[in-house]
Amino acid sequence: MSTWLAVLAASAVAYALKLAGHLVPAAWLEHPRVRRGAALLPAALLAALVVVQTAGDGDRLVLDARAAGLAVAALALALRAPFLLVIVLAAASAAGVRALTGWG
Repeated sequence: MSTWLAVLAASAVAYALKLAGHLVPAAWLEHPRVRRGAALLPAALLAALVVVQTAGDGDRLVLDARAAGLAVAALALALRAPFLLVIVLAAASAAGVRALTGWG
């Protein structure tokens, strides 16, 4: 299979999925279970991305300075720190762990 054929096939699939989303009846989207699921989906996807980026390294599971940054961010969020401060604290703690230990 050529590269361009794969690109065209992927484009067709993406277009079909978007078209299917527009063709879903509005009554289905107003169902309480669907609304509840749609409201929770962004948080679940973000959490999954954070875990994959923090604990993954290719096909291995790793524990390095990123985990320390995530732990500090979680603590700062639990203490209701402003989001910008959470980011700065997480980055600084991960950088500190890397500088002190050469870890990660």
